[in-house]
Amino acid sequence: MAELAKIAFHNKEISMQTIKRSGSQPSQKGPDEYFTGTVRIDPLFQPVEGGRVSGGLVTFEPGARSAWHTHPLGQHLIVVSGCGWTQCAGGAKKEIRAGDVISCPCGKKHWHGATATTAMSHIAIQEALDGKAVEWLEKVTDDEYLMEVTPD
Repeated sequence: MAELAKIAFHNKEISMQTIKRSGSQPSQKGPDEYFTGTVRIDPLFQPVEGGRVSGGLVTFEPGARSAWHTHPLGQHLIVVSGCGWTQCAGGAKKEIRAGDVISCPCGKKHWHGATATTAMSHIAIQEALDGKAVEWLEKVTDDEYLMEVTPD
């Protein structure tokens, strides 16, 4: 029966799938140099051999947010709970809610986080280029964070 779970791929035998059990990967505190406020990062998956896509569940407590940053090959965010804000440099600050999917273009400077009063969690999926998935920049100032939200 175990033989059914393996396939030949480029002359290698590999498992068809792996399962990471809930709670098997430790949560991490979002580093203070890249986040303002209380942020928890729960790793979901790392790139598989030959791949470069990773994902994590990021939870922002009220008032918490990322620093400005870019992704060389872009990023997708899937908001799973709460309400938050996101902004691309030079653009309007937008509200994001559970069920929303945000696509951040390659190399575009942006930030995202919770609102001032509501927590927000999202799944972040990004692809690495030459082993690097993110370029961290300066922190979002309180003035930038508290600017008016522009309706869609």
